[in-house]
Amino acid sequence: MFEKFKSLCKQYSHGILFLYAFIYMPWFALVENHVTRHFHIVHMVLDDYIPFVEYFVVPYLFWFIYVSATLVFFFFYSKEDFKKACLFLFTGMTIFLIISTVYPNGAHIRPIVFPRDNIFTDLVKMVYASDTATNLFPSIHVYNSIGIHLALKNSDAFKNRKKFLLASQITCILIILSTMFIKQHSVFDVLTGMGLAFFMWLLVYAPVGVLEKGSTTVSLPKYNK
Repeated sequence: MFEKFKSLCKQYSHGILFLYAFIYMPWFALVENHVTRHFHIVHMVLDDYIPFVEYFVVPYLFWFIYVSATLVFFFFYSKEDFKKACLFLFTGMTIFLIISTVYPNGAHIRPIVFPRDNIFTDLVKMVYASDTATNLFPSIHVYNSIGIHLALKNSDAFKNRKKFLLASQITCILIILSTMFIKQHSVFDVLTGMGLAFFMWLLVYAPVGVLEKGSTTVSLPKYNK
């Protein structure tokens, strides 16, 4: 029995990465509870032209399944994909926490009165009640969605699953759009989330070798297995 338990621990030793939750959750709760009134306003002109569309709450909430299901799959079926995904996600989430700590921020883009009353607006109200309009950039919804799609796209398990990857890409795009259409995030949050994701792509998923810029060849750091 002990040998079997020891073997399982060795086989799934990468599960130790899940302990990051014990760093992220308390830190996130701290900045959420601390940043309530005095914060820097995040706003772009484009925010004023994006309508409130409550139906986008569906992909916004589906984000939780999209991220968690992918991590669970990789945990059991691909240790290296799991490690890369965690490296990507947890690095960006930590950067987000640091920014939220040293530069408290928030937005005033949520509707005061909902234009319609239906089950979707009720879900949006639940989102608003559980997640404040502070500590917004870079958007973790945006950043992690891109990270999960990249993890799937770069996994050998899905390299020939074109329809599945297309569905993942569409899901990723809908989640990104949802952050703006339910007025949970500013365009600025989305752009910074995408920018950070691009930087982390260079570090984690960029093709082995070089990044060519004109005639200059620049070697990129590569994640070690």
